[in-house]
Amino acid sequence: DATRVLAGDAAAPPLVAQGGIEMTGLVTAINALAAQRRALSDDMARHIAEASRDVALQRDQLAALMAELEQSVVVLNLEGRILLYNARARALFRRLSQAPGGAGGAELIGLGRSIHTVIDRALIDHARESIARRIARGDARASARFVTTTPLGHLIQVSLAPVRAAADDRGDVTGFVLLLDDITDEYEARSRQDHRWLDLSEASRASFASMQAALDMLDYPDLEPADRERFQAVVRDEVGAMSGRLTALAADASHDMKTRWPLQDMLGADLVAAAAQRIAAETGQEVDTDAVDADIWLSVDSFALIQALAFLAARLCEALAGSRLALRLAPAGGRAHLDLAFEGASAGLNLAGWQTCPMQTSDAPSPLTVRDVVERHGGELWLEHARDGSGALFRFLLPVAAGTVPDAPAAGESRPAYYDFDLFAASAQSRESDERALGEIAYTVFDTETTGLDPAGGDEILQIGATRIVNGRLLATECFDQLVDPGRSIPETGIAVHGIRPEMVRGKPSLPEVLPAFHAFAADTVLVGHNVAFDMRFLTLKEKASGVRFDQPVLDTLLLAGIVHPGEDSHGLEAMAARLGVAVSGRHTALGDALVTAEIFLKLLPLLRARGILTLGQARAAAETSYYARLRY
Repeated sequence: DATRVLAGDAAAPPLVAQGGIEMTGLVTAINALAAQRRALSDDMARHIAEASRDVALQRDQLAALMAELEQSVVVLNLEGRILLYNARARALFRRLSQAPGGAGGAELIGLGRSIHTVIDRALIDHARESIARRIARGDARASARFVTTTPLGHLIQVSLAPVRAAADDRGDVTGFVLLLDDITDEYEARSRQDHRWLDLSEASRASFASMQAALDMLDYPDLEPADRERFQAVVRDEVGAMSGRLTALAADASHDMKTRWPLQDMLGADLVAAAAQRIAAETGQEVDTDAVDADIWLSVDSFALIQALAFLAARLCEALAGSRLALRLAPAGGRAHLDLAFEGASAGLNLAGWQTCPMQTSDAPSPLTVRDVVERHGGELWLEHARDGSGALFRFLLPVAAGTVPDAPAAGESRPAYYDFDLFAASAQSRESDERALGEIAYTVFDTETTGLDPAGGDEILQIGATRIVNGRLLATECFDQLVDPGRSIPETGIAVHGIRPEMVRGKPSLPEVLPAFHAFAADTVLVGHNVAFDMRFLTLKEKASGVRFDQPVLDTLLLAGIVHPGEDSHGLEAMAARLGVAVSGRHTALGDALVTAEIFLKLLPLLRARGILTLGQARAAAETSYYARLRY
């Protein structure tokens, strides 16, 4: 068994000598051959790396460009499977999936997953047919645009364009590029404005009718003075009412224009550094920036906000010569506090008009006031004095950037793997699942942590962790990780194993709430687990309560290990990892065990191929013959 592992994986552990001198000599020879093969493999890898340098550079440049794009970009193959997406798209889809009080462990987007789980297939098919008709008429750069809604009520504008096999736009269409924008806020603002115009039109129509009737009466020369005054009052009142409505409409439109001003995401520390530099240039005074949270991202009009800070700092320096200035940034609930603080006796400080006067700095006068800048951010601003009179601060309440910073890459990855161009050639719908090669299938590898070992006797799931394998590659950045409130006590014996204490799951969603999110994450994949019958029993017992059923094929690394290593005494997760050269970390956490299981599964695939087990159907049939397949929970 160890020799087979070494034959399939040059990085596997060397054989350990056992038995007599003949066996020791054989082991030494096998290890020498493996070392020679490893050296040849390393040499070949070096040549391949050198030959692929230009390709890798272009790939990294593409990834960098995708990361910097302001738009959410998703690339699909002809089947609607996702083969590339950028961080903006990931953030957008995360925002779309966040139902209040719902499970937060799910990802709607992922390599190899179908876009039709988010966007109705009929809409995309209609757009594709429209593009095909335009291409047939000779429009080589045809595209389509439509708007759709999500289950949570978001409005998404989608632009769809074809990917051509040739650079001259004459090749066959091999996939599609989607540009996505969340236009929910913009639509709501326009709807409010439309309602205001409609209300104004209806009210004005009635006012015009009243004034016309009054004016008609005023044309009578023999009208009594009292009646004439009454009809003139009608005209004055209606004109005043119309003027008031127009003033209110103008104020609302001005507010909408300010609040809809395009804001940019910026690291708070960078904003503070730029503001401090500007204040020093304006006032000649250094600014303390030590109290700044380095992890906060803001959504701001940086130019206008820095201008407002410089304006206030200049007013302060005029009023309090020699006062020490400081900029501070800290989280405040779902927003952030940006403080311009100053030391010195603030009693009697006169800054009349500091919110409403047009800002004047060394640059040309600005038509904006500080209050305009605050309203542009949909925030607030106030002047707060220290209780002992030793100073005061201007406090800006600002919006933070939502979901704009991608998660940190997994260890060993320089950039998250958000693309897989091999999926252009995927044909998942062309064959039945059992006939598909094991290396071509998308897998969801998962694990659970539970209160105990008796699912039928009342034990419950505490945590679900999962990752995905697509095209034979572990996607460590596409994970599901969710704690679950079991609705019962957690035995101390279990806490000693998994470390999940009652306070960690208090307030978390229940399993019937979590399972629909996990079901969506695992859609269109084969489930993989270690001793997975145990985990599946927990899922099947909750089918009625959750309303979802996991009916896709399932593979068990425990059963597969019994096929490739029938002579081994132990097929536990740690024993298998040691045999196959897999590093173990995060043991007895659901996600940690799922990641280890995924790496073990990838190591088992070439060993299964060596035994003639090439397809999913063959793997499932072989697993059923294993001794461990008789285990029941």
